[in-house]
Amino acid sequence: MGKRKVFSEEEISKNLVLPNQGQVIGKVIGLLGSGWVVVACQDGKVRRTRVRGKLRRRIWVKLNDIVLVEPWPFQDDHGEILFRYTSGQVDYLISKNVIDEKFVSEQAS
Repeated sequence: MGKRKVFSEEEISKNLVLPNQGQVIGKVIGLLGSGWVVVACQDGKVRRTRVRGKLRRRIWVKLNDIVLVEPWPFQDDHGEILFRYTSGQVDYLISKNVIDEKFVSEQAS
C-alpha cells in the first residue's frame, strides 16, 4: 500500500462541491442496499436517497458519512446523493460555517 496523500486547504477548497439552490447536506444514518441510503438532512427531514448511476461505482457510502443531497422535486422525502465529503472536506466546511459541528458529531439515531 502507498502512503496516504495529505491535501492542503487550498487543494481541498478547489475540489469541494458546495450546496447550490435546492441542495442540502446530510448525514447517512442507514444503508438499505441496491444503492439506496437513508439520510438525515440539515433541513430536519429524513430522506430515502439513492446514489446516482454516474457515481455508483466511484463512491462508496458508509454510515455517518456526510453527503450532498438533491431532493426530488416531485417527492420531497426522496432524493439523490450527488457527492460524498471526505473527513478533510468536512473539517473545511465546519471551519467555513457551512455545516454545524454538532450536526456532524451527533450519533446516528
